[in-house]
Formats: sequence, structure tokens, C-alpha cells
Amino acid sequence: MDDIKNKKLLIIDDEFELRNMINGFLRKEGFTSIFQASNCAEALEVIKSVKPDIAILDVMLPDGDGFSLLSALRQFSNMPVLFLSARGEDEDRLLGLGLGADDYIVKPFLPRELILRLTAILRRVYSTPKQEQRPVFQLKERIIDLEGGIVRNGSTEYPLTAKEHALLFKLYENRNRIVTSDALCQAAWGDDYYGYENTLMVHIRRIREKIEDNPSSPEYLLTIRGLGYKLMVKEV
Repeated sequence: MDDIKNKKLLIIDDEFELRNMINGFLRKEGFTSIFQASNCAEALEVIKSVKPDIAILDVMLPDGDGFSLLSALRQFSNMPVLFLSARGEDEDRLLGLGLGADDYIVKPFLPRELILRLTAILRRVYSTPKQEQRPVFQLKERIIDLEGGIVRNGSTEYPLTAKEHALLFKLYENRNRIVTSDALCQAAWGDDYYGYENTLMVHIRRIREKIEDNPSSPEYLLTIRGLGYKLMVKEV
């Protein structure tokens, strides 16, 4: 069996019927470890006790919202999160992705689309080829540890989300050279990357907040207008 089918999934939604529907077609796809929560408090309890590998998260919940829950989650976990919400406005989508979500699907949705996007996230996060070496490099005082998925600045650590990690790895592979926006989107979202250009900018901003002294005036992760981005790394 595919290893990703053994991963623990958490469905967080206040609609009982929808949770059971998602649970049903996930099990038909071969997923066997599926947990459910109907609100923020219950979700946090499950996350801390079960430690799921990924969460499918609604925005509107009875005791809060998914954005606040994701912010709380990011204080202690880097677990990938896929938003599944009836709120499809661009600002909601960009807010969710900006907070560190890995994807955002708007209701109503096709079950097959959810399966494909969920599987794509799991493969990116958990199916790293063993022979692939993840580098560790330095930008002034900051240590960017792509092996551990962390940026260290003195005693402070900033965990990288799956998307930030994929983008930084692609940029480092092509350090000191321009990487097109299309190439970066493909590295983070796979072949189905069309329409993610605005989302890419959100993730680039979040990366800059972790690796730059002044994210608004970047020294290392540069925008090459009309083409893409360039990561400037001084070769030793």
C-alpha cells in the first residue's frame, strides 16, 4: 500500500453530513486513519493527542474560525493544512494561504479534486526521495536549514511550511540565478499550478519575513520584475 494512505487525516467541519461524506470517499481511496472534529476546541484536543499528518479545515466553525485555529496551530505544529470553505473571496483565500495553509478549496467542490490536492500535499511533504540532500546555508546571522525545515536566527527558530520549504529549495538549487514564477509555482504546486501567481507572492513575502532583516527591502530574495525571483547566496 502507498505509504501516504497510512497517514493520519483530520477533518474539521461543523457539518456532520459533510464530514461523513468526506470520510467516506477518503476511505474508498484507501485512507484508513481518519479523525473528525466539529469545532476549534475539539480540533486542538485531537491534534495534540493524535498528532495528525494533515488537516482538512473549514473556515466557519461554531466557536471561532479556521484562520484563528491555524494561527494557534502554527504555534506548536507545522502540520500541513488544506482549507475547505464556502468563503471563496480572494482575500479569504490569500489570508488562509498567508497564514501557512498549503491549499484552499472552495465549496461546493468535486470529491476527486479534493483527493488530488490532498494527495499532492501528502506526497510533497512526506515522500521526499531518500537520495535527495537538503542543504544548510547561511545568510548573515540566519542559518537556513532545509534538512530540518527551519530558519535559525540566534536562539530563535522559524519553522518553514511545506510550500515555503519547496520554494526555498528550488531557489537554492538555482541560487544567484533567476527562477521564473512558473518554475516556482510548479515546484510548490506541481503540474496543476496555473492561477497560483498571486499566492506565490504571499509565500515569498512570508519567506522574506524569516530570512531578511528588512522584508520590505530584501537583500537576498530579490524580485526580478516580469520574470521571477533570485536567491542571492554568497558562495564559500
